[in-house]
Amino acid sequence: MRVQSLTLVAAGAALLAPTAAATTPPAPQQQPRVQVRAEPMRAGPVRTGPMRAGLDRAQPMRAKPDRVHPSRAHPSRAKPDRAEPDAARGGAVRAAELLDKVRECAPVSRGRYRSDAGTPADIPVCGTRDAVFWKADMDIDCDGRPGPRCNRRTDPSYIAATAYTRSDGRPLDAERLPYVVVPAAGRIWDHRAYGVHGGSVAAVVHGDRVRYAVVGDTGPRDIIGEASYAAAEALGIDPDPRTGGTPSGVTYIVFRGSRVKPIEDRAAATRAGERLARLFARGG
Repeated sequence: MRVQSLTLVAAGAALLAPTAAATTPPAPQQQPRVQVRAEPMRAGPVRTGPMRAGLDRAQPMRAKPDRVHPSRAHPSRAKPDRAEPDAARGGAVRAAELLDKVRECAPVSRGRYRSDAGTPADIPVCGTRDAVFWKADMDIDCDGRPGPRCNRRTDPSYIAATAYTRSDGRPLDAERLPYVVVPAAGRIWDHRAYGVHGGSVAAVVHGDRVRYAVVGDTGPRDIIGEASYAAAEALGIDPDPRTGGTPSGVTYIVFRGSRVKPIEDRAAATRAGERLARLFARGG
């Protein structure tokens, strides 16, 4: 995992209704079947960086321990995702549709980011009129409100704060809230200039899965590719703060100008994310 982030948000789904025949009474509409799929479960080099800045308040700098990236999600952590069905089901936006929209990159960052400390700086932040995106690894952010999986015992680099806070002023809960981490504003890129703030809505793609999150924390100014424990778990990525994550293959799409209030409303982020992802992928 990398230097802990500091905190940064969102957006509802609509289905197209079939039309009924004019001359015969409408047949009962058959509800689409949503299939529940099990969610399986990384690690990388030490991430270090400058002090994290969230809501204009810096947090102490810290370094994450060395980790060995697993080649794939850990099957022992597979869980059914009842609240968020696979995006490929039920008419939701498919991973392939979103990935098709981000094949080409028009850089909006002045330079490029590293995935971890000591790795090449080869990751640009790209942009369109409606979104910014990047393709990177995923380190696990376990900061914020302590819980049984995210605390000082489970994560030696744990910080009980996030750059953006809940509506009641408390830190976000990395175990329960899927959120992504953006680099702190700096010379390479200032996310704020592109309509990205705490609570902005993000679509995160890994394999054939799409999950929705909010911008919830900020990280080092030169490193990118991090998300909360809950975000990793929802994508079937090992969420362990010491050894979890994945070394590559994650696409982060943040919708410009979007925001979820309150930031901790996971269901609202999913609804807004589905709607914005549909507009982004299919137009309209």
